Amino acid sequence: MIKPDLTLEIPAELGAVHFVGIGGAGMSGIARLFLKAGVTVTGSDRTDSKTAQKLRDLGATVYVGHNAANLGDADTLVVTSALWPDNPELVLAQQRGLPVLHRSQALAWLVNRRRLVSVAGAHGKTTSTGMIVNALIELGADPSFVNGGVISALGTSSAWGDGELFVLEADESDGSFLLYDTAVALITNVDPDHLDHYGSKEAVEDAFVTFADEASELVVISSDDAGAVRVGSRLAASRVLTFGEAADADVRVHSIVAEGPVSFVLEYLGQSYAGQLRIPGIHNALNAAGAFAVLVGTGFDPAASVAALGAFDGTGRRFELHDTVRGVSVYDDYAHHPTEVDAALTAARTVVGTGRIIAVHQPHLYSRTQLLAGDFAETLERTADFTVVLDVCGAREDPVPGVTGALVSERFADPSKVAYIDNWQAAADFTASIAEPGDFVITLGCGDVNLIVPQLLASLAATPAVAAAADSVSGE
Repeated sequence: MIKPDLTLEIPAELGAVHFVGIGGAGMSGIARLFLKAGVTVTGSDRTDSKTAQKLRDLGATVYVGHNAANLGDADTLVVTSALWPDNPELVLAQQRGLPVLHRSQALAWLVNRRRLVSVAGAHGKTTSTGMIVNALIELGADPSFVNGGVISALGTSSAWGDGELFVLEADESDGSFLLYDTAVALITNVDPDHLDHYGSKEAVEDAFVTFADEASELVVISSDDAGAVRVGSRLAASRVLTFGEAADADVRVHSIVAEGPVSFVLEYLGQSYAGQLRIPGIHNALNAAGAFAVLVGTGFDPAASVAALGAFDGTGRRFELHDTVRGVSVYDDYAHHPTEVDAALTAARTVVGTGRIIAVHQPHLYSRTQLLAGDFAETLERTADFTVVLDVCGAREDPVPGVTGALVSERFADPSKVAYIDNWQAAADFTASIAEPGDFVITLGCGDVNLIVPQLLASLAATPAVAAAADSVSGE
């Protein structure tokens, strides 16, 4: 995979822009904003998709497959870190001497002209960003935004609004969140993730300190997360609001009721505000507290802000229900770290009733799997009734000998609660064979594990036909 040069000076004018990997959630959102800004947009992706067609409908030229000819007369190339250095479109752009921008640099070109709210953290970024955006729209603020997932109520991950605020899910994984001229910074938590980029926990925390201290108006940061507390203790920023369950939090959340849609009470400046979301999970009450702190910190009325947050009903790939077949509900979630898996499955437990939770886990990145296999196993064994482990999605990393999904399954204390199945069809058939009415099947991972959902639904519909095949796998 390529390592983008984030020190590259961003040109004042980009001309016609070509996106490699334009169909991805993040890239397509940025491409939509470029189209809205009147920029000529072309792009390519490995496969066609509804997202690609929507971009065509908006005026983009989108090619299927990667070919040097796709570059056309583009003046600037936009890429992600997940691109291989021999991509023919990248190679030709380099030969022509075109500016090659990481997607975060392209986004910075757009957003640094607005009053920017940047949301960063190891977990909860997409949901928190969605909550803020949805609430601002309810409050009549009409923000621009780019989120890492589709906001369900809006049907999109990005839009260009007429208001002064631009809300952005800022990616800390490669340090690119430091590119933005942030006015309001929200830090949901600080875990020692992305060590392939940073090298150490200390370097991760140093980056968050820099991100927060560069915010010109306000820093909102968790009072509960240990990493965030360490970062908060080092801040030179003049205005900081903390949020969480801690007794000394500026926005304190308590009286959380997590059975079904979560409800809670927020304490702020000596006043109490009762709130309820349309989505489950204690972690979402905490996300709402952070979003509330951003809203009141930027001048919105507290009572109106709580009410506006209640309209939020989730984002794509975050506990997203796809369908129910013969009484088995199939969900998909982006969780790809043990903390996120714990939150997702704990939320599922509050709504599954007497049914079981069957997790279909796709480990993401060889480095993360190697480092956290034991943590994933402990979390999955504790929070799911059964887990099907797929093989690793390497994404931007080259394979590491000996690092497969089996590294996770072998760490289960009770081997009867897990099966490692590297063939997706076999995994779907086996999952369907053990699922019973009332159960939740949940795919987990930030790779392409969501693409197994149609196979799961088809296997559930055809369970009598596949039961024998599934029995042959169950001994793995």
